[in-house]
Formats: sequence, C-alpha cells, structure tokens
Amino acid sequence: MVPIVRIATLNDLPTLLSFEQGVIEAERPFDPTIKAGCITYYDISKLITNENSEVFVAEIDDEIVASGYAKIKPDRHYLKHAEQGYLGFMYVSEKHRGKQLNKLIIDALLHWCKNKNVFEIRLDVYQDNLPAIKAYEKTGFKKHMINMRLDIKNLK
Repeated sequence: MVPIVRIATLNDLPTLLSFEQGVIEAERPFDPTIKAGCITYYDISKLITNENSEVFVAEIDDEIVASGYAKIKPDRHYLKHAEQGYLGFMYVSEKHRGKQLNKLIIDALLHWCKNKNVFEIRLDVYQDNLPAIKAYEKTGFKKHMINMRLDIKNLK
C-alpha cells in the first residue's frame, strides 16, 4: 500500500474529472461567487498535454487517490522572476486524507518546476480553508498576499 506518484495521462480523465467536481464541492462553502449547478474549473486534457503544464496523480493499489497540477505562467514585468509555477487542482480522495499524499504531489510538482528552471511557486487557497492552509504551510508555503472582494450590488 505504498503510494506511487506519476504523471497523469489522458486515460486518467474520468477519475480526474470526478476529482475536479470534488474540488468544486469542497470550495463552494468558501466562495459565494461560484455559480450554482454543474461547472468546471480546468481544461484537464490541455493541462495533461501542454508542455507548460504537468498533472501528477498518486496511486494506491492501482487506484488514483490524489492529484495536482503545475503550470508555468508569465509573471508581472516588475517582479524579479519572469515566470512562476502555479499549482492547482490539489485533491485527495476522502478515504485517503491524512496520509501526506498532498505533500507527495507537491514534491513532484516542485521537482518538475525546478527542472523547468522555474523557482517562484504560487498557489491560491481560500482564507477559511484552514486544513488546506495547514497542509501547504507544512510543505513550506507562506501566506503572501490577501485578495479582497466586495459585492456592491445591494449597496446604497
């Protein structure tokens, strides 16, 4: 029952599409701006096939139990680095949470970024998603900036 981390393939799409819905379901309570009904966040096929992104999965006993992606993105012109590695699609199936699978996925993503000579790594997490924040902090991430919003539709 040792986890294996590997690069995702298009054959993994059915599981990854269900993981995407798991991410959305987990994030809806934190974000009142997410539309109701069936939505998608990612073009997972493109993330798998694009040379500037990579999707990793963790398997236990030939079952995919975790996922995450890294995408190389150009960054703002005034920063010290030209590109950043952006991490997303971090998901661990419910029955396998607490087994440090997220760390294994992040380690693989960071290694991929480093091999691409991208050293500035970013991700977004909802401020009230304390378990996710704790998991990211365990892997070395630090809070950096707060994104604020205001809905003025009913403002007088």
